[in-house]
Amino acid sequence: MDLTVNVEPDETADELRSLRQWLSDVDELRGRVTAVESPPAPGALGPVPDALVVALGPGATTTALATGLVAWLRDRHGEIRVKLTLSDRRTVELAAKSVAGLDAEAVEKQVAELSRLIASDGKDWMDRPDGP
Repeated sequence: MDLTVNVEPDETADELRSLRQWLSDVDELRGRVTAVESPPAPGALGPVPDALVVALGPGATTTALATGLVAWLRDRHGEIRVKLTLSDRRTVELAAKSVAGLDAEAVEKQVAELSRLIASDGKDWMDRPDGP
């Protein structure tokens, strides 16, 4: 299963590059994270990343992705958000502000919930009144 990862606001190409590097440093995700890039604008020095695509395998990879995303967001400041688009086109969003102040137990719970949502590929998303 592949899922798409966007960083918002959209003009945060450096943040998307940072997230790609962060996730690529996770052993279970190494070689599974690729950037989707636009051709360079006239006068620009290189392509601009639009999104990341993560190729997920069974079990540990979803937990590794969830852990990496939450850890990366906890290291960010401001209005940065990560939006995951699952293969069934449902989306999950996490904001840096929502995970910044979490204690260890709450971080663990957030990672477990996000991992479960990714692993289920959104199948139970509509059954939850409160979202992720």
